[in-house]
Amino acid sequence: MSGQPILVAGKTGQLARCLAEEAGRRGSALVALGRPELDLGKPELVARVVAAHAPRAIVNAAAYTAVDKAESEPELAMAVNRDGAGALAAAAAGRGVPFLHISTDYVFDGRKDAPYREEDAPCPLGAYGRSKLEGEAAVRGACPAGVILRTSWVYSPFGQNFLTTMLGLAATRDMVPVVDDQHGAPTAAPDLAAAILDLAERLTTRRMDDAGGVYHLTGAGETTWHGFAGAIFAGWGRRGHRVPGLAPITTAQYPTAAQRPANSRLDCSKSARVFGLRLPPWQHSLERCLDELASAPVEAQA
Repeated sequence: MSGQPILVAGKTGQLARCLAEEAGRRGSALVALGRPELDLGKPELVARVVAAHAPRAIVNAAAYTAVDKAESEPELAMAVNRDGAGALAAAAAGRGVPFLHISTDYVFDGRKDAPYREEDAPCPLGAYGRSKLEGEAAVRGACPAGVILRTSWVYSPFGQNFLTTMLGLAATRDMVPVVDDQHGAPTAAPDLAAAILDLAERLTTRRMDDAGGVYHLTGAGETTWHGFAGAIFAGWGRRGHRVPGLAPITTAQYPTAAQRPANSRLDCSKSARVFGLRLPPWQHSLERCLDELASAPVEAQA
């Protein structure tokens, strides 16, 4: 089994890129596949692609993630996040290999006052959240031994995410308004990738078939988007870069096509208890990402 790769659905997304980087550091065999080779929007082709690579484990890091656009194309969101995820889970079950599926805080409506636990009833606010929730159900139905990891507010030095967006605005704006009434835990994709690979190896060697189910895994601690932006700008300023002012606004002052949960905090104690997985405090991980971006400022502005 050791010579067989971990197959990652997704290639250009930030989590897939971090998984590939982390596997490279570890010397672990990993193949990351994206469109057109592996297109979760065409679930009928998934099993054939998986069979061609004969993986020892499968990680689904691919998803339709355009939260606002999903409101106008819910069928495509469902095709990828539900049908594609289910097909990938079925392929893993058919081959008897571990399956890890990445889900989201958007399955909740954010009205709870405390961090959400896995047993809390989901109630998504929009098409994206509904597609991810139905994807979880499809995964459980096709591969009961599969592990579903819900996370939140994922960022990295790669691509378009909250961190890189804020740094782009820092170069061009004197004042940036950011929502201050949505609460959650920023999660560094490099941390998440390391935890996923740790878990994939454990499931491969120990075959913990009774561990299937839903788990929460985010960076430790919590903040608001405004608080996150403030930490980004403070860190960027300490590294000698220009930073703008920051203005707190409400969700109502920043209307979007899709509603966002006001509370995206996830209780991660189950992941710690069952798997020993704990991600670092988000502030520490942010510093590492800023160090990486500071050494490549051109990409940071992209």
